[in-house]
Amino acid sequence: MNLEFFKMVSEAAFSNPFGDKRPEIDRRIIDATEDTGWHEMLLPLLQRLEKNIHALSSSAEAMADLRGKLKTQNLNDDTRAVGVSILFHVFHQYMNQFDDLIGEQIAAGDEPCRAPFAFQCLEKLVGYGFKRDNACRYVAMFYQIRRAYFFISKELIGESPCMKRLRAQLWDNVFTHDIAWYEHCLWNRMEDFSTLLLGETGTGKGAAAAAIGRSGFIPFNQNAQKFEESFTRAFVSINLSQYPESLIESELFGHRKGAFTGAIEKHDGIFSRCSPHGAIFIDEIGDVSVPTQIKLLQVLQARIFSPVGSHDKLRFKGRVIAATNKPIDALRREGKFRDDFYYRLCSDIITVPPLRQRVRETPRAMEMLATHLLERICGSELKLPVVEKLKEGIGKNYAWPGNVRELEQAIRRIMITGAYEGDAAAESKSEVTLGHAVAAGNLTAKELVEKYCRDLYETYGNYGEVARRTGLDWRTVKKNVQNEE
Repeated sequence: MNLEFFKMVSEAAFSNPFGDKRPEIDRRIIDATEDTGWHEMLLPLLQRLEKNIHALSSSAEAMADLRGKLKTQNLNDDTRAVGVSILFHVFHQYMNQFDDLIGEQIAAGDEPCRAPFAFQCLEKLVGYGFKRDNACRYVAMFYQIRRAYFFISKELIGESPCMKRLRAQLWDNVFTHDIAWYEHCLWNRMEDFSTLLLGETGTGKGAAAAAIGRSGFIPFNQNAQKFEESFTRAFVSINLSQYPESLIESELFGHRKGAFTGAIEKHDGIFSRCSPHGAIFIDEIGDVSVPTQIKLLQVLQARIFSPVGSHDKLRFKGRVIAATNKPIDALRREGKFRDDFYYRLCSDIITVPPLRQRVRETPRAMEMLATHLLERICGSELKLPVVEKLKEGIGKNYAWPGNVRELEQAIRRIMITGAYEGDAAAESKSEVTLGHAVAAGNLTAKELVEKYCRDLYETYGNYGEVARRTGLDWRTVKKNVQNEE
């Protein structure tokens, strides 16, 4: 038995598919060059894996020993590596069918689709020696992995470094930075891990939240041969800035009939509508009042809430994802965002990059995104000179103040009027001025650092994030941003 091979496969299986580590492991497994792409390496990797598993299966004694060990809970490193390699092998045998199920479920809506192939997958795992309960959980994780990959890769496209980092962060948010931990003890405890999404208006925070919310663990019902619920109803969202203060509590927690004037019938709030395997997305959390923050804090702490006008105690089991386009550090300093509320939301903080950063890092980013949006708008690969019209109407350093949302509407305007000129006041003045000043050589080192810190702060709105990117202490960043002496 080739234990070193199985250990490398198990390392690949547990690595982030959007990170830099996975391709490096795959290259080691098949002795590929650095120029070989990940997808080009997958087939030879799987072929080599199948050959090694076939050799293992050919030995009745070895398989009997493996089955006996897999039924125990305490596996040594060697047995775990072989077990993970078998999971990796079986997963790829059924991967396309899981992908088909995702498309079928999107079309079907909230009623879970039957998945007989998933039951066959479960039986195959049992045949290799996995306990039935564990095998059932692994089938659910297979489905979860494919959903996470689908929603992260399809909705958050782009090859710029910042988008690659974003996809890797979202994957870690779903499975943690070490999926071995997740598989061992966290798969049914992720409701305790909240997420705070930062970024400008229109960057795609909603798409990032949806990718997390639709990628949660959903158990497989082997008797019904389908998953317990549809992922289409696992994600619910609310924008609290759309409601007057008097209605926010009702929208969050619901109300009973007659609870207040105008409550002519029962209403289920967003916490009631969230499934046990789902997530709530609270958008523009930076706009809500302190009293509302206190009410939300109580729910996040106790996981229990009561509808308005009721003494019933209802349990909330989903994850919480919140987002704001405002600088969170500034809100906290001003007392508009409570520290205790912040610390209930910040299990993970993810910044969604603005479109101008994506274009600055990779100039083709705008063209790729525009093509993707055009296809989504038209429903097919309609060839229209949208990109050419965009380049004609906007400057090279256009700042895209509305980000992806503005780009989508720009495409629509071009389809209607044949042109888009953008917002003349939105020319990226700071970037142009900085670039010209650097080229002219008329900036001091201090001025250069100050300008760079201010540009980053405008993008991320967070001193800590600027400090991480520049390698400076956050107090130094703050001085540079505020131009303090």
